Amino acid sequence: MSEVPPPIKNLQVKYKQLFINNEFVDAVGGKTFEVLNPSNGEVICKVAEAEEADVNKAVEAACEAFKRDSAWRTMDASDRGLLLFRLADLLEKHRVELATLESVDNGKPYHIAYMADLALCIKCIRYYAGWADKNHGKTLPVDGNFFCYTRHEPVGVCAQIIPWNFPLLMACWKLGPALSMGNTVVLKSAEQTPLSILFTASLIKEAGFPPGVVNILSGFGPSCGAPLAKHPKCDKVAFTGSTEVGTLIQGYAAENMKRVTLECGGKSPVIVLKDADLDKAVDICHLALFFNHGQCCIAGSRIYVEAPIYEKFGPQVDLDQFKKILELIESGKKEGACLETGGKQFGEKGYFIEPTVFSDVKDHMRIAKEEIFGPVMQIFKFETLDEVIDRANESMYGLGAGVITDDHTRAIKISNALRAGTVYVNCYNVFDTRAPFGGFKMSGIGREQGEYALENYTEVKTVYNAL
Repeated sequence: MSEVPPPIKNLQVKYKQLFINNEFVDAVGGKTFEVLNPSNGEVICKVAEAEEADVNKAVEAACEAFKRDSAWRTMDASDRGLLLFRLADLLEKHRVELATLESVDNGKPYHIAYMADLALCIKCIRYYAGWADKNHGKTLPVDGNFFCYTRHEPVGVCAQIIPWNFPLLMACWKLGPALSMGNTVVLKSAEQTPLSILFTASLIKEAGFPPGVVNILSGFGPSCGAPLAKHPKCDKVAFTGSTEVGTLIQGYAAENMKRVTLECGGKSPVIVLKDADLDKAVDICHLALFFNHGQCCIAGSRIYVEAPIYEKFGPQVDLDQFKKILELIESGKKEGACLETGGKQFGEKGYFIEPTVFSDVKDHMRIAKEEIFGPVMQIFKFETLDEVIDRANESMYGLGAGVITDDHTRAIKISNALRAGTVYVNCYNVFDTRAPFGGFKMSGIGREQGEYALENYTEVKTVYNAL
């Protein structure tokens, strides 16, 4: 691993306003809100609070940029790719500053923000830069005397709403394919973590994107996110966050038949078979859950261990999330699960919770069913493959799953049977821009990442020409 440069000490936040039409502006109503450091609960700064009037301004700017004769719509596809390559270079140039902002704003360790989040952001934007002039239609051998072909065209104005656990990375997952295909964007950051994305807005302008192509709002769900998802001039909405809010987004989008992609919650099972190397299995299970403090949608929190080896197997982003996790830990104890370790607040400052492990967990318990989004592991015992597959699939979620075994025949059988968008065999939390990511059931609709994500941001037009 290459050496990680040190973070910036006493970093001053440069960008606190909304980014509309390539300019940083105050909110129409003049409102601001505090952004807190989750490691100590202290105020970092205040940023502009967007409301419906600001949403309307941003959408109008995006509509103007999407007009048929605009600089963006008439730009060669290869030049769109060039702008994205420039943006990726600027993200790399400012990687230390962005990783520092992400760490202070989100609470994750700086070296994780630098080596994981920012590295994946840069790769994502470069990947979609390469796709800008390579996604195209076909000529079709239709019956009759016709020349028939298809065109892949941009959807239009895309509303994008992102979460707080990987703020800049989730923004790049959405911006990359949307801009590569020629759409315009109004993006709402999570109210807990707006800072890295506002900084990136300055890089978008520096890269040379025309005014109105990307607009970035900081604000709250009911007063900013809902008006954006409902807006009649938005052609698509993409959302990453809780299943509860995802269902609201889907309802809002139905009002004018917007295209929708949703990446929502998870309660991912990890199945440990009796032939697995125990030390390796424990390491994988710890990574599956405790990566990013357990604040990961695909976190492997339900650990199913085959009976013969069961006995041998042995900070949060804000105050509301902190309280929710502690409440669910208490429910696990009350419902009869055995608390093996952890279960309490760590330290006196900030929103830290001890890594927590429960054993003797039953499928009906709240900690077995609800997405905790924190460092709380549940360990179950199983007897047969058919039994564990059925139990793993009983969840309303289907985002991810894991299998740990040296028997590849069993691994393939289980992987094929699990109702999940991503299955990890003898690994976990592997992410690559080239590979699609998304869920079954109530974990979402559609796929992000890879070539599959381009489908979310293109309309297919068929043209018949009589000869």
